[in-house]
Amino acid sequence: MEHVFDLNAVRRHRERAAPRLARVAPVLDELAARLLDRLDDVSRKFATALDFGGRGSVAPALAARGMAVDSADISPAMAARAGGRPLVLRDEDFGLGEARYDLIVASFALHWINDLPGALIQLRRALKPEGLLLASMPGLGTLQNLRAALLTAEDALTGGVSPRISPFPALSDCAGLLQRAGFALPVADCEDIVFSYANPLALLQDLRDAGETNAVMARRKVFAPRALFPAALSSLSEADGRVHVTLRMVVMTGWT
Repeated sequence: MEHVFDLNAVRRHRERAAPRLARVAPVLDELAARLLDRLDDVSRKFATALDFGGRGSVAPALAARGMAVDSADISPAMAARAGGRPLVLRDEDFGLGEARYDLIVASFALHWINDLPGALIQLRRALKPEGLLLASMPGLGTLQNLRAALLTAEDALTGGVSPRISPFPALSDCAGLLQRAGFALPVADCEDIVFSYANPLALLQDLRDAGETNAVMARRKVFAPRALFPAALSSLSEADGRVHVTLRMVVMTGWT
């Protein structure tokens, strides 16, 4: 299988971001809350839960609902700060075991995985019978204006382009991925969340502080031209003088 993401880079980015999570905690908490709101529509009670990559925004909320929580992350520092019993993932073979959890919550933690179908199969196997997977990830359309601006600016400056934003799945593919992984009653839906910045450089800082720096395998391994990001970001300013970017939040649910 051809790898799209550099797993070592993902780990490094999350390690560096772990001490700075407080800066973006309100955003991560809000995104996690929107995902966990789905639990209010479920009559089943969950006793054991896996927080998969929740960055401190999921495990405390699950514990507050009375669950015993493990927190898994590819970054040891992130796992230690997540709020549950830390589990460090060494690679994309998670080693979670079988039928251990009633609930698995993956809040914006699946979009760096090369073998997403395989990962979903592993998560399904880690669920007990009648267990629930609740996952969110950025979908196609996320940061689309930033992606286009970076490509245009880099081509103008260097005569070539490098991938600087991850590829994201289309909503139409997500329920199919759950079904392919063996989940019952697979559902995928989405909502667009718009972020507005007076200082466009704050957008890049937020991405770094969340551990979302570029980890695409095909990225250029040299520093970007100094003028690239100012040129791209300035082109995004709208009539109100602010930069607006969209996160397309895809939510996936599936049962065992």
